[in-house]
Amino acid sequence: MSETELDARNLLCPLPVIRTQDRVAQLAAGEVLSVHCTDPGARVDIPTWCRINGHEVLGIEQQGRELIIRIQVGTD
Repeated sequence: MSETELDARNLLCPLPVIRTQDRVAQLAAGEVLSVHCTDPGARVDIPTWCRINGHEVLGIEQQGRELIIRIQVGTD
């Protein structure tokens, strides 16, 4: 399983979700995207976007003020 990182630190809503959407579009089903962000709203926004679009949130980790959200890309 391939894993890609996305640096969305210091971006405010809606940019973390938009950048996540753009990167996911470049990945194949089953690949994992690790989104690093500092916008607290991303804790809700990115999982909501994933649920709507058929992707799975593998986990959310808090490291200081940084969130790391791991997503497994679903099928189209």
